[in-house]
Amino acid sequence: MPKPQRKHISLALQGGGAHGAFTWGVLDRLMRDKHIFIDGISGTSAGAMNAAVFTDGFIKGGRQGAIDNLHNFWKRVSEQSVLAAHNGTGWGTGAWFAPQSADPWNVDNSPAFMMADFVTRMFSPYQLNPMNINPLRDILMDMVDFEQLRQRNDIKLFVSATNVRTCKLKLFRTNELYVEALLASACIPLAFQAVEFRGEHYWDGGYLANPAISPLIHECHSGDVIIVQINPMNRPDLPKSAREILNRLNEISFNSTLVREMSGMATISKLVADGKLKDTPYRKVNFHMIAAEEQMSRLGASSKFNADWRFLQELYDLGVETTEAWLDENFDHINVKSTLNMVETYT
Repeated sequence: MPKPQRKHISLALQGGGAHGAFTWGVLDRLMRDKHIFIDGISGTSAGAMNAAVFTDGFIKGGRQGAIDNLHNFWKRVSEQSVLAAHNGTGWGTGAWFAPQSADPWNVDNSPAFMMADFVTRMFSPYQLNPMNINPLRDILMDMVDFEQLRQRNDIKLFVSATNVRTCKLKLFRTNELYVEALLASACIPLAFQAVEFRGEHYWDGGYLANPAISPLIHECHSGDVIIVQINPMNRPDLPKSAREILNRLNEISFNSTLVREMSGMATISKLVADGKLKDTPYRKVNFHMIAAEEQMSRLGASSKFNADWRFLQELYDLGVETTEAWLDENFDHINVKSTLNMVETYT
């Protein structure tokens, strides 16, 4: 029986707070398939952190290093988070942050979440956190050798952030990857002070690219892009309660830039297929998506702040299982044809 050929791909990793643990599972499963090679990664917020931690682990210890680094990163995020819905003994905020809803991971009605939600709407992070303390900074500085990473011209990483002053997208490439780039990409304006880097200030990249697709096409060699989607595109029911409406607004907001960019990509792909873009920089690109929309749509926006280790492990398991099923069905299509219907999904 012939051995499967090598499959070269690029990855587009969405942001979504704790829901990024789903992407952890996806990356773990992809790395365990020795026939898959990753050419480039574009990430936003949690997707950017996954990308940097994953790549740093690979540099230090190959495939197993990447797998171990991601596990250790998410474990540390859970251990150092004050927002962990844990209603038993041990670390965490206990019943004070325990979910009070039918879904064990949504924390809309927990006293701690409601207080934090109220306070951050009344006071800015410059008032609430004048020392600008961010536990993620210490975790990332401990776990990622940014200097070594910046020197790797062969590695293609793209991290998205939003320039507060100009309303323009900032793409940090590998040679610009300082810890500030990752913190900028994940900077929620109501929770953290804008991240300053080289005289400019940045907020979460999801407002302008979640994530950016074009650099994977124009700056990477692979002709296949896999989007790891963690913000649900579709919901079966109309949101009617205040919380349901806020949840859906969150999903729409953090999908809007991807929808817009992919809608344009759908048009370009058709023109390329029709032979109308010969002698131009545009080329045939196969698009794919790994997502668990049915399961992720059961989670509200508040669960993005829930760093309970059991919840993160559940999302990780879902990512592994979803990727396993996706590979079983689509491995032979990689580098051959698209498995994502862009017109149906984004237009």
